[in-house]
Amino acid sequence: MSGTTTAAADKSRPIPFDNSYARLPDAFFAPVDPTPVEAPRLIRFNRALAEELGLDADALERHGAAYFSGNTPLPGSLPLAMAYAGHQFGQFVPQLGDGRAILLGEVIDRNGKRRDIQLKGAGQTPYSRRGDGRAALGPVLREYIISEAMHALGIPTTRALAAVSTGQPVYRDRVLPGAVFTRVAASHIRVGTFQFFAARGDTENVRVLADHVIERHYPELKGAEKPWLALLDAVAERQASLIARWLGVGFIHGVMNTDNMTISGETIDFGPCAFMDRYDPRTVYSSIDHGGRYAFGNQPMIGQWNIARLAEAMLAILDEDQDKAVEAANAAVGRFMERFQEHWKRVIRAKIGLGGHEEEGDQALIRDLLILLYEQKADYTLAFRRLADAAEDSGGDAALGALLEDPGALAPWLAVWRERLSREATSPQARTAAMRRVNPAFIPRNHKVEEALTEAVDHGDFSLFEALNDVLARPYEDQPAFDAYAQPPKPGEEVTATFCGT
Repeated sequence: MSGTTTAAADKSRPIPFDNSYARLPDAFFAPVDPTPVEAPRLIRFNRALAEELGLDADALERHGAAYFSGNTPLPGSLPLAMAYAGHQFGQFVPQLGDGRAILLGEVIDRNGKRRDIQLKGAGQTPYSRRGDGRAALGPVLREYIISEAMHALGIPTTRALAAVSTGQPVYRDRVLPGAVFTRVAASHIRVGTFQFFAARGDTENVRVLADHVIERHYPELKGAEKPWLALLDAVAERQASLIARWLGVGFIHGVMNTDNMTISGETIDFGPCAFMDRYDPRTVYSSIDHGGRYAFGNQPMIGQWNIARLAEAMLAILDEDQDKAVEAANAAVGRFMERFQEHWKRVIRAKIGLGGHEEEGDQALIRDLLILLYEQKADYTLAFRRLADAAEDSGGDAALGALLEDPGALAPWLAVWRERLSREATSPQARTAAMRRVNPAFIPRNHKVEEALTEAVDHGDFSLFEALNDVLARPYEDQPAFDAYAQPPKPGEEVTATFCGT
């Protein structure tokens, strides 16, 4: 580990890289340098994240346009495009890879955790196929907003370090300003990375990858009797927890392909994602999800499906006896939904103010509330936030009822709920405080995100983008001056489709 210590202690470089992925066999990646752009300009730099990573924030902010556009190479970086495959909307593609992303390298942050630093939109790679390797400004700003909002909500996610405009156009359905996004992740290793080698019958590199993942993300498994099987179980556990947290804040990923599912358990790739306004498990925003495969309520099932694809890719290394390997893989996949239900139970119980002890009628109480929200077309986020107010004082009932088409429909459920809360040990004040810590007042409302992106892309005005980021950094706090950001869309403001932006 001497290389790690040296890299972390070397203050002569703005980013003290230590690049373990670049030390893997050549089949894992293709070396590639970013393609310079014409007139880079730093739009936003996440100084707090830079300091958390142990970087030279002053130097990076001073020269950010050059560094984060890829125009000026960062000392110690070993730029590469990662190879991976993936199931896209259920169809297997044996080679995808980073078509417009370039991994600059890794750092050891101030907490001793290894983190990737990657440029998105930095030019063509060997995996670009017929793409230009570039990113438009709108999707870059969108990923910045959503990934940082997810972090503030307490959900495992990739992070935004910087956004840079390139000063040159990209060509999509229309001519758009170009940009480069700098993303930070625990790693960019995906289910599709395992699939890439399994599809080629390259069992040796499946083993190499599994060992690398254990070393990097699950070191506690190194002593397990069957560490690779334990790895499959651990990834399933993290994904079950992650998806339960998504549902807790109304998040819809929109494109849960296996190449968009990290082994680390972080949320990644925010192309057509959205946050649900009115509660409906069938909600879909992604313009490319024509059949509703990745609808809000389908996400747990798709998580299990993706874990099944990971199990298939790892099958050859799970046990020397392939019958036993299949049996073990099936068992791991079968446990996914049970794990998810346990995580979801914790999430939703906390949202309605229930503590640790469970009673027979609790599940029915939760089910009846969700049915009520659906039938009454209530806003998901505000309903739970107003419920937190009502937990302390029945004077909050009116504000909650105002979210329903028929406010009177709420009274029977509230009566049962309050009777149940009377058997909780916590005081009403403490209960409301706890509910406010898990029920956000602010989410990235789709119409507000689109408004900010339109102003930036069409008019070069980043003021709404900046304001939205600042508000979303404190999602669990009341911010009366920014109440408009908490409100659902008015008629005519609804966003019904979101787009990939590739």
